[in-house]
Amino acid sequence: MVAQTFDRLLDQGSKLGLLPAQQQNSRNWFRAQASRLAVNPNALMREDRSAFVTVPMIGQMYLFAYDPKTKDKLPYYDSYPLVIPFDTVRTGGRAGKEDGFMGLNMHYLPLRLRARLMDALYTVISDENYDERTHLQISYKMLKSVSRYRFYEPCVKKYLFSHVRTRYYRIDPKSWDIALFMPLHRFVGSSTEGVYKDSYRKTQ
Repeated sequence: MVAQTFDRLLDQGSKLGLLPAQQQNSRNWFRAQASRLAVNPNALMREDRSAFVTVPMIGQMYLFAYDPKTKDKLPYYDSYPLVIPFDTVRTGGRAGKEDGFMGLNMHYLPLRLRARLMDALYTVISDENYDERTHLQISYKMLKSVSRYRFYEPCVKKYLFSHVRTRYYRIDPKSWDIALFMPLHRFVGSSTEGVYKDSYRKTQ
């Protein structure tokens, strides 16, 4: 099975001579097209079951369903995060067992800031093949120390493996800009506008 939504937009872009992620005008075109889609995250993931993986890798992008452990204490949360993991989380310190990961959930930023953060992250991409090995070479230390990543803070979230409710749907690097602007978020506890307003305050 193929990811029909992604492939359809990639084919349209290819006919216009647009290479995914590699040029700013290409990124802008794919993002604009994706923002106009009406898409359900579960339906999107069912389009290509071969994209599911059991273990997320640092620096790649994933969509999954999530039910937070502390949801009763959170003002709001995203039940379908779009996340770029940047570190593992261990119980009992660094020598303990891995029980989750830290990542950037790009859904927490309004589209304009989301695009600016992603453009900055492209500067640390591992290669320009945009295949299964391509990843972002990011760490928490790097995000905190370089000014061009300054919009990262509202996106930093911790995810526990035991509270992930689907397998991880790996987004092919060629489709990162499409997934980035798709309306896949499902915020619980706040409107989208409320989340964006709160995130914007945190970036100032």
